[in-house]
Amino acid sequence: MENVNSNSSMFDVKKYFSAKNLKKDLPSSVVVFLVALPLCLGIALASGAPLFAGLIAGIVGGTVVASISGSQLSVTGPAAGLTVIVLTSINDLGGFQIFVVAVILAGIMQIILGVIKAGTIGNYFPSSVIEGMLAAIGLTLILKQLPHALGVDSDFFGDEQFSQADHENTFSAIGAAINHVSIAALAIAALSIVVLILWPKFKKLSVVPAPLVVVIIGVIGALLFNGGADALRQDQFVSIPVVNGASDFFGLFKLPDFKALANPKVYMVAVTIAVVASLETLLSIEAVDKIDPIKRVSPTNRELIAQGTGNMISGFLGGLPMTSVIVRSSANVNAGGRTKMSAIFHGLLLLLSLLFIPKIINMIPYACLAAILLVTGYKLTRIALFKHMYHKGWDQFVPFVVTIVAVLLTDLLKGVGIGMAVSVFYLLRTNMRNPFFYKVQEDGDKKNIRIKLAEEVSFLNKASIQVLLTGIPKETNVVIDGSNSRYIDPDVLETIFNYKHNAYTKGIIVTLENVKKHYTVPKLNSKIVEEINQ
Repeated sequence: MENVNSNSSMFDVKKYFSAKNLKKDLPSSVVVFLVALPLCLGIALASGAPLFAGLIAGIVGGTVVASISGSQLSVTGPAAGLTVIVLTSINDLGGFQIFVVAVILAGIMQIILGVIKAGTIGNYFPSSVIEGMLAAIGLTLILKQLPHALGVDSDFFGDEQFSQADHENTFSAIGAAINHVSIAALAIAALSIVVLILWPKFKKLSVVPAPLVVVIIGVIGALLFNGGADALRQDQFVSIPVVNGASDFFGLFKLPDFKALANPKVYMVAVTIAVVASLETLLSIEAVDKIDPIKRVSPTNRELIAQGTGNMISGFLGGLPMTSVIVRSSANVNAGGRTKMSAIFHGLLLLLSLLFIPKIINMIPYACLAAILLVTGYKLTRIALFKHMYHKGWDQFVPFVVTIVAVLLTDLLKGVGIGMAVSVFYLLRTNMRNPFFYKVQEDGDKKNIRIKLAEEVSFLNKASIQVLLTGIPKETNVVIDGSNSRYIDPDVLETIFNYKHNAYTKGIIVTLENVKKHYTVPKLNSKIVEEINQ
């Protein structure tokens, strides 16, 4: 399989417009567009912002951010994780046009973070936590889309959190849905799921993307039920603004009020957006790289610069803040996307749909879109993944499960934070157990103990080494061997030298072999540093 390098030039015509890649990217872009459209609208609605602001963020995220980004499969757009921040900030600042000034400033801050190489923090998220985050998002998708598949659309489409703005939660929404099932929605969703599962198995048919077939089925199904007792309600369809001319189109823009630059609150909101959006982006990029079939590695610093540029432009145009979003990115991967052209085309499709076919788009029922996301959710949280993580051991399985539960019950960032804390606990425990190995030999009445230190001995190993040395019996010969050690932390060295200095009081003779008084941290290969910093 051809390896497409994430660190290649921004626009390589040969690569991005090759027939081999376009035959995958074009169908995938349609799928991402169908998933992104209702999400852009729903997130804007939940954020208390104009619906058009969500579309602006989706269009800019697809066209601008994807063009600059080094990630080939990540999709950028308005994120559910920012809805509470946006809603609160608009109210606190006194208006949406003041809020978008904060979005512009947040974009500038993200560019600065990228320039100073802050994106490397993304390399420190444990794989068990990332896998748990993906599985949690998959479960959330399933739980959140079930009400829509059953025909109850009271909750905004695409909320990725357990708690909702209407003081309900995921389970109560599902309970309400079961009591108010729409036969039309259920039939459309059920048939759509069957098509999504079976369609790819027929090679001749799979030239046409299954989600596109599902949307056609949804529109036809809604028309068939129209006029009957089970007809779909208006709120069960996608709803985008209908533009009848240039004046209507330009009238949708809410431009920033730059007088707000004198307001200190604007800067506080900007910092909050920059930090949260950057963390969510780094998490999503890490997760997308894990599910990339070609296993490409995205340059995180370049991604922060791309996201910052996108947020600046989105703010200037009156759009919502954006991040790299895992739901749309996962849909892109599962639909067979190959390069960033899939994300770019999806942004263009959002723009074209708004300009030319809003009435047709508004004929698509949520039920068929919910089916697409239900299948995507299952792929993210398949049973085989749980088995795989279980067989990797408790130190991987426990953080994985904890992350899932925490994300489901709180939100993405809090859940990942809790998962990280559990993962760090297991890391500390492992480090305490593995800083050395030792061998005990009997020589008459005297014991000889050889302690061989590990290649890397950090301050985390200090406690376990101290416990071992303290427990050595009197009248013992001790050899501490550092011949394999590339680095020993100063705190550990202090412990070792203090022990050697005072051990004679117990009749213990300590010999140090290849233990230096000072170590410097081993330097990375210059080529590796260059790749990390891109």
